[in-house]
Amino acid sequence: MADLQPIDAALTALLADVRPIAIESVALEAAAGRVLAEEVIAQLDVPPFDNSAMDGYALRAADAGKWLPVSQRIAAGTPAQTLTPGSCARIFTGGEIPPDADCVVMQERVEVDGERALMPADIPSGDNVRLQGRDVRQGSVLLNAGERLEAAVLGHLAGQGITQVSVRRRPRVALLSTGDEIIDPGTPLKPGQLYNSNRPMLKRLLENFGAEVVSTISVPDNYARTVALLTEAAEADLVVTTGGVSVGEEDHVKAALEAIGQLDMWKLAIRPGKPLALGRLPRRDGSQARFVGLPGNPVSGFVGAWLFLRPLLGTLLGCPALSQLPTITASANFATSTGPREHYMRVTLQFTPHGVTATAFDDQNSGVLSSCINADAFAVIPAHSEIVEGDVISCLWLMGA
Repeated sequence: MADLQPIDAALTALLADVRPIAIESVALEAAAGRVLAEEVIAQLDVPPFDNSAMDGYALRAADAGKWLPVSQRIAAGTPAQTLTPGSCARIFTGGEIPPDADCVVMQERVEVDGERALMPADIPSGDNVRLQGRDVRQGSVLLNAGERLEAAVLGHLAGQGITQVSVRRRPRVALLSTGDEIIDPGTPLKPGQLYNSNRPMLKRLLENFGAEVVSTISVPDNYARTVALLTEAAEADLVVTTGGVSVGEEDHVKAALEAIGQLDMWKLAIRPGKPLALGRLPRRDGSQARFVGLPGNPVSGFVGAWLFLRPLLGTLLGCPALSQLPTITASANFATSTGPREHYMRVTLQFTPHGVTATAFDDQNSGVLSSCINADAFAVIPAHSEIVEGDVISCLWLMGA
């Protein structure tokens, strides 16, 4: 296995010359999950005025401990008037703090008698007041380019009154399934046939990684058709295939890629996923589409998608949160050994007062897709290693998609 390539070399080859994809403007209400393409500068303070953190009474702290007449009522959205000296204002959560008031006392601490209220004696200045600009200052950097527009980020933008945002265009992906034995669900199985589990699994992963799957194509075990379909698929930004990259007589993808495009890397020193091909395909306009040929075994495809498709798409989108998987250190709750290939084991993570423990699924075969359903991470076991229970290991945490 001396010709097997390490994953670091494969990632270097995959990401060589990759540049962020084009920018487009979309409505904020349609921007969920997209990646911000440009820095956003705050145009407003948030909150835009001092306001009350609760229902109660606004006053000067110097008037604490006194009976004060209630001079005005301030609901949220109602402009406040300057506070009359020696008075208080009935105020509700979010209401504007009136000029000359400097604190709010919660209503449960106040004794009310008609139009006057007795304030407690221990009210510090600034109590229960949310100051203007506490969250965001006008002119500050609201968000950096590369931020993924999820719930809190969308709210942050809406709080500035923003209706349009500049985002990276979703990379277009052509997803090809190879093999005469692979058929779509809904068709009766014949002897020797399998349902296509890779297509819906990878389509969902690609979408979670920020891509748009523009075509799904079934490729027969025929060299000429493989060449023709790869040529057609290359009009996408990225071509992903499953199967057909090993050394069998009916594995035509690698040969077709070498004939019409460029093979950058083949056969990796990883388990699962050794027969994985990386390369490029020419387009009609002279540019190139990236190519990732995943193995046909579903677990190999699942692992390969996280290790290669996610960082590639994250780089195309200029999104650091996608281009890198978070790493977590854990204590192994299992024993294993490896040969010349680095092993990516499906594990669950248990968080205890004593640290994080990783428990491996019993069956790590590359055809056992059920092990991916509840996996929290890939335990990364280096080549030529002996792991015993209690050893500290590094895990790639499957988060963010």
